[in-house]
Amino acid sequence: MANRLAEETSPYLLQHAHNPVDWYPWGEEATSLAHAQDKPILLSIGYSACHWCHVMERESFEDSTVAAVMNDLFVNVKVDREERPDIDQIYMKAVQAMTGGGGWPLTAFLTPEGTPFYGGTYFPPVPHQGIPSFTQVLHAAADAYKTRPDDVRGAGEKLLAAIKRASAATRATDGSLSDALIVAYRTLSNQYDSVHGGFGRAPKFPQPVTLELLLRHHLREGDEAGLEMVVFTLRRMAAGGMRDHLAGGFHRYSVDDRWLVPHFEKMLYDNGLLARAYVDAYRVTGLEDLRAVAEQTLEYLTNDMQAPGGGFYAARDADSEGEEGIFYVWTLQELESALGSDEARLFARVYDVSDGGNFEGRNILHLPHELSSISRAEGITQAQLEETLECQRRILLDKRARREPPFRDEKILVSWNSMAIRAFAEAGPTLNRWGFVDTASKAALWIWAELRPGGQLLRVLTDGIAKIPAFLEDYAALGNALLSVHSATLELRWLHAVRALCDEMIERFWSEDDNAFYDTPRDGEKLIFRPRDPLDNATPSGASLAAELLLRAGHVFNNHRYSELALSSFERDGDAMMRFGPGFGRMLSVVDRSLAPPLEVAIIGEPSDPRTRSLIQAAHSIPARNLTIVGGPPGEELADIPLLRGRGTSGEKPTAYVCREYVCDLPVTDPEEVRNQMLQLCAS
Repeated sequence: MANRLAEETSPYLLQHAHNPVDWYPWGEEATSLAHAQDKPILLSIGYSACHWCHVMERESFEDSTVAAVMNDLFVNVKVDREERPDIDQIYMKAVQAMTGGGGWPLTAFLTPEGTPFYGGTYFPPVPHQGIPSFTQVLHAAADAYKTRPDDVRGAGEKLLAAIKRASAATRATDGSLSDALIVAYRTLSNQYDSVHGGFGRAPKFPQPVTLELLLRHHLREGDEAGLEMVVFTLRRMAAGGMRDHLAGGFHRYSVDDRWLVPHFEKMLYDNGLLARAYVDAYRVTGLEDLRAVAEQTLEYLTNDMQAPGGGFYAARDADSEGEEGIFYVWTLQELESALGSDEARLFARVYDVSDGGNFEGRNILHLPHELSSISRAEGITQAQLEETLECQRRILLDKRARREPPFRDEKILVSWNSMAIRAFAEAGPTLNRWGFVDTASKAALWIWAELRPGGQLLRVLTDGIAKIPAFLEDYAALGNALLSVHSATLELRWLHAVRALCDEMIERFWSEDDNAFYDTPRDGEKLIFRPRDPLDNATPSGASLAAELLLRAGHVFNNHRYSELALSSFERDGDAMMRFGPGFGRMLSVVDRSLAPPLEVAIIGEPSDPRTRSLIQAAHSIPARNLTIVGGPPGEELADIPLLRGRGTSGEKPTAYVCREYVCDLPVTDPEEVRNQMLQLCAS
């Protein structure tokens, strides 16, 4: 028999719709019942692709005995963290403060008012390695609430006060923001793993915003060590098992320090952010292997994660057939059956496939050796080897497609889609792959049409139903994406959309009293406190995305209020950036942008004209720390865009103007001249 979650649209909540637990979705019904029955709330937060969420469901939530205890002692509430990052942020901070750790599934015990008093993450069905069983935890939490209610509420209020204090920040002192860039670089240098790439010890996360910061350090300081860290890390990730070597795309993270064994879920945000990181690194280095990974990652998104309307689905699960990773791994016998013995021998040598396996008796495909060394040993050219491997991968991909695929979470999230759209829009001109630009445009049009009904942006669409007001990260990520779509297409409608998003974002999320952006709107649901987290994690924070958007848009529109709010927003957290530099990867990249002299390229031409596209491609080919690319067709009303005001074509040819702080060089029609002028300004 289904519970109340059967009426929800979230794939994660629907996964729990047939648990014997009397689940409630987050809302007034659950809190009213908790008050009426004077019961604590058990809040369980997770997401559909979370492996340990599935484990806890199988072990506890599907167990009728455990469910009976939950139903008797608590009002049980289930939340999809991807739909409600605001709720997740509040209670994750609480659990981290109580236990020193966090993760999903998140388990928090609340008073009927929503105040947390105990919590943790995954709890086993029986005591294990010092961790109490879930049933023990249930009884302990219920007993504390029943027998010591004043203590419970008092402790909860103290915890909330501490969290609120921690979210406050002091304004940066003079010069500390530029100093913070140096401190962050030194910290990353000390954490860098020169053997395997990446930073710190296992588990290893991809950290694309950290790589962006290091690329910017290289461009600012001319430091080759920072660039080497980026390139080596990108190459080791691409060679490791964290990358899907058949279909493309990256898994969530590596559980070991050499990128071999991944946590097998695939997230849209990881792949959007990583594709952009590879594009940026290619733009700086010209290395073709980095370009290839960027292309394959974006092709994976279009092949597996794109909805018919143009948007992108949220995730692929880690599990299928009740086992994590089984979809992606191979035995030597399976290779021989698919490829034949001789072909399988070569493929196994390249991708480290053996009888014993490298993962629970099976094999995760990865590249432990350079292809050049294998081709020499095999007595063939590297080109011949790569051609053979490409054919073999197609055969194995077709074979793999007959397996039971991992569950795909088909909800459409604005912020995650925006990260993918931006990657496609910036990759298209840089790599001369204009189909990527078409993909970005189609997705942007679909998001704008489906998730902004009546002019109010919503966060998520599932099965045709759009709901939940958008958060700061949605507004800011979408605005940044649309600026990049404009730079690739020169379509003016995207600049009008960006201006609307900026104004709405300031109105709804900016606090004049606190001189800061909050993650939830001023007219949003009243939670136990209004969350604000400027730290960049797996995705850039709403605060850093907002600062970036306003800095970029402020320059496009010459809007001083936008620019001043951007500067104020990151200056507010200057002290924290000094102390926890790498935790502010994207925000520090925005700081770096603000410190660099502006470089602008204005292009006048019909967007579909190949000559215009060649100018757009030239403008995207030069790595610059503070670059603005705008344009439009000749004859259209361009007066409200300062860089386009009074601009026209030269001899009826598409024309580019390369400028520094709105002062432009002579107009040019040759792409090579665009590059030369940009390089001269970058060097000056």
